[in-house]
Amino acid sequence: MTPIFGTETEFGVAVKQADAPDPVSNAIFLINSAPAALSPAILWDYENENPLLDARGFQVDGERERPGPDYNRLLNKPLPNGGRLYVDGAHPEYSTPECADARTVVAHEKAGERIMEAALLAANRRKAHEGAFSVYKNNTDGKGNSYGYHENYLVARTVPFDRLVSQMTPFFVTRQIFAGAGKIGSEHRGSPADYQLSQRADFFEVPIDLNTMVKRPIINTRDEPHCDPSRWRRFHVIVGDANMSEWSTYLKVGTTALVLSMLEEGVVVNGVALENPVQAIKAVSRDLSLKQTIPLAQGGRSCAVEIQAAYLEAAEAHFTGDADPNVRDLLAHWRSVLSDLALDPMRLHRKLDWVIKKHLIDSYIGRKGCDFKDARVVMMGLQYHDIDQTKGLYYTMERSGHIDRLITDEVVATAQQTPPEETRAWFRGACLAKFPKQIYAASWTSVVFDLGADGMKRVPLMDPSRGSRALVGQVIAESETPEALLAKIAPSE
Repeated sequence: MTPIFGTETEFGVAVKQADAPDPVSNAIFLINSAPAALSPAILWDYENENPLLDARGFQVDGERERPGPDYNRLLNKPLPNGGRLYVDGAHPEYSTPECADARTVVAHEKAGERIMEAALLAANRRKAHEGAFSVYKNNTDGKGNSYGYHENYLVARTVPFDRLVSQMTPFFVTRQIFAGAGKIGSEHRGSPADYQLSQRADFFEVPIDLNTMVKRPIINTRDEPHCDPSRWRRFHVIVGDANMSEWSTYLKVGTTALVLSMLEEGVVVNGVALENPVQAIKAVSRDLSLKQTIPLAQGGRSCAVEIQAAYLEAAEAHFTGDADPNVRDLLAHWRSVLSDLALDPMRLHRKLDWVIKKHLIDSYIGRKGCDFKDARVVMMGLQYHDIDQTKGLYYTMERSGHIDRLITDEVVATAQQTPPEETRAWFRGACLAKFPKQIYAASWTSVVFDLGADGMKRVPLMDPSRGSRALVGQVIAESETPEALLAKIAPSE
């Protein structure tokens, strides 16, 4: 099965105006300023969405989201690249389309930053006399509130959920050594720290649960597949940071996809279970040396690098001789990064977010003779994540040649308008781009055409690997109308 995965980024918003509207109104204003949005009449189809289902076999109490048509259109902007720009709670959020390799995820996540930046700039032009917005790709407001960054992976339903829990918990706890975004200080009753690997670690309170905003779990149990539920589950991961670094994102999602692929094929990693995962995730985040050990469930102790190395060695053994260049590239970089982290994490000051940020701040502190509590240093920690390329410190360093790139600006620009070719995102994005006025609604699992007197026609997309460019590209290109397209694809439904 082709690995299919993607990410969701909630952006932090600050407003330089004392009497600014409420956060929800600000988020709605921002996404409705996005020039990348298509026809304002297209709805988001909530038909197959139910976030109340729990993978442990029950449904919790609550109201499923079903906004009315007018509010739906304000909240949701389906995009021609197959992704979605929308409001989640009080935050603007961007979901990548479904991707089939880690580099494509990086490209489409970066495309989301550029789409959100365009919305930011447009919104600030419209409110020039009312105070400017700032938008950050980070995970905390510094006042005890955290907002999410979520990953989603297609996993065969045949993999027992308890095996996912046991195998992925140690992996997620230790993955932050290369996936952490870096954080000044501590929050949410966490023990004091000048600097941490992860922005999110302080906010996790339980090993496993359905919640995403309170009592956050390391393993989230949401069972909302966005596909055929008899065949697959969508493994919804809430434990990661939002990264600016392309390399951190690449390693984060790529290595996770490899470990999940191994699980689907019956490969498990032994001897890595943790005695207390919640304590461990906070301890690892505070260990800047990466040398401290954490207690294991079966006795003994290991450091985070050693636990990651156990997963890497299992992956190298399992994928020996694999001809897929994406797999070979991921394994090589996973090995290289772990080797550098074991020797000296600062060797990666051009590649990994938490190291880039610490190297920048250490240099500033050395010049100014201040410390991590200095207000200027705290502001640097926030400005690193500003998505405005003229102000954000990450982008300033990138322009100055101090950060290693994985992809090019041209690839990112293409990803803003073009969906991935290998998944159903191609069909969704291509139809949205070609027939925006004839589409009534879209979602991950369907596109609904409005055929006027002939009524509505829903095209189901329950298999994430179907709808690729190879399968439908020519058909869409040759169809001048939705009716012509539907006539050609109807026999294969």
